[in-house]
Amino acid sequence: MDTFSLVRPAHALRLRVDTAQPTEFVDVTDRLHEAVAVSGVDTGLLNVMSAHTTTGVVVNEHEPQLLDDLHALLARLAPRGVAYRHDDLARRQAVTADEPRNGHAHCRALLLPTSVCLNVIDGRLALGRWQRVFLVELDGPRPRDLSVVVLGAAR
Repeated sequence: MDTFSLVRPAHALRLRVDTAQPTEFVDVTDRLHEAVAVSGVDTGLLNVMSAHTTTGVVVNEHEPQLLDDLHALLARLAPRGVAYRHDDLARRQAVTADEPRNGHAHCRALLLPTSVCLNVIDGRLALGRWQRVFLVELDGPRPRDLSVVVLGAAR
């Protein structure tokens, strides 16, 4: 029988992602695979969480036409260029002069999870054949941070 010992402390890191578009699906799967490899965890969990209110983290297929469809869906549900109360800076307190008008991005973010928890089995993320992990940028371009924690048992 295999023996396992708990990895202490958990492996934690922050991933910086520089986005290039106002709305963008950035595939971070390979970087998460690297995080699992470095952690030494054989069986456990990886949690990845966005540190921002205008981003999401999702699992889906990395197929260009599908990503275009998802982008279009978000644009239909919370379009740019319509009135959002959040964008009326005169009504808000403690707003800086460079505050973006990003009500659409906050509304889009409400529709997406801010984190995903993934199984780690045999030292690898247990993703399905077509599954990839994306940071979804909703108010870019700008630098973004993902908090990643890998917990589990090492061989």
